Amino acid sequence: MKNLFALLAIAFILSSCRTNLVFMTVREPAPVTVPPYIKKAGIINRSLLSNENKVQHVLDNVLGAKGPELDIEGGKESIRGVKDALMQNSRFDAVTFLDTINLKSSLAGAFPSPLSWETIERICRENNVDALFALELFDTDSKISYTTSPTTIKSPIGGVEIPATMHHANMETMVKTGWRIYDPRNRAILDEFPISSSLNFSGSGVNPMAAAASLLSRKEAVKQAGYKVGQSYAYRIVPFSVRVSRDYYIRGSGNFKMATRMARTGNWDRAAELWKKETTNKNYKIQGRACYNMAIINEINGDLETAISWAQKSYETSGKHMALDYLKILKNRRYRDNRLKSQTEGQ
Repeated sequence: MKNLFALLAIAFILSSCRTNLVFMTVREPAPVTVPPYIKKAGIINRSLLSNENKVQHVLDNVLGAKGPELDIEGGKESIRGVKDALMQNSRFDAVTFLDTINLKSSLAGAFPSPLSWETIERICRENNVDALFALELFDTDSKISYTTSPTTIKSPIGGVEIPATMHHANMETMVKTGWRIYDPRNRAILDEFPISSSLNFSGSGVNPMAAAASLLSRKEAVKQAGYKVGQSYAYRIVPFSVRVSRDYYIRGSGNFKMATRMARTGNWDRAAELWKKETTNKNYKIQGRACYNMAIINEINGDLETAISWAQKSYETSGKHMALDYLKILKNRRYRDNRLKSQTEGQ
């Protein structure tokens, strides 16, 4: 009897479903808008500490468990990651790493103050670039834990099991980077953004040196992490696509049932014709659903203005919060779509 009631409950739920889901791909604007007049980008490295902070640099290396040149090599890879990603994007005519620019930071592990606009303008003018991508911070900070546990090893003589101590070394390394984009024409910082990545290393051995040996390979891992976070940062200026879902009504009249079958086979144009017939239905509930579905089909076709008009009519007709919520989604999409158009202007 329990199974019978469960099956009846499921059948009731399925029969009472009023909507189906449709999935679509939506183009979203990049988090950072770069003006269309910026065609040549320069990259500078400002992440190294200045000489007057040499003591702080030594302390940073000791307390952060850094290897020699770890931050330097990691910073270079982060810059390479940004440059490679920017060059793959048709947004710029040229991307240049200005490796002769000798700018350094006065802070370890933190964003320094922005560069002066006089300095930015001079660098851009002398190197014929329109904007600067500045690596303002590259810092690694490691925490090491060390434990032991009892074990046994075979004696080299006779193969007898003898008691021993297993040493375990664990290290967590946090790779912290920070970038700014300077626009000299408008004297505006277009973006200021930190990115972090966590790396974990571990090793074991019958003596401390064997346990620590695997930790020595972290330099390559830090370089790889630096490259990846550099790429990730460059993508902040690139529009991207996301998959979204929308509900549409499948019940209300014979035309709705037939349109649902059309939609499920991908014949959305024919489904829209049937829904449109119901937008003048004398039953306001059915009329509101039809208007809502017309908003859906127009969003699928990329006509946001018409979609907004239908969604608004759906809410005014039926008073359903589902229509009002969808209207808000569409208006937000229109705002983002305008941003997207401004970002792709002149490309």
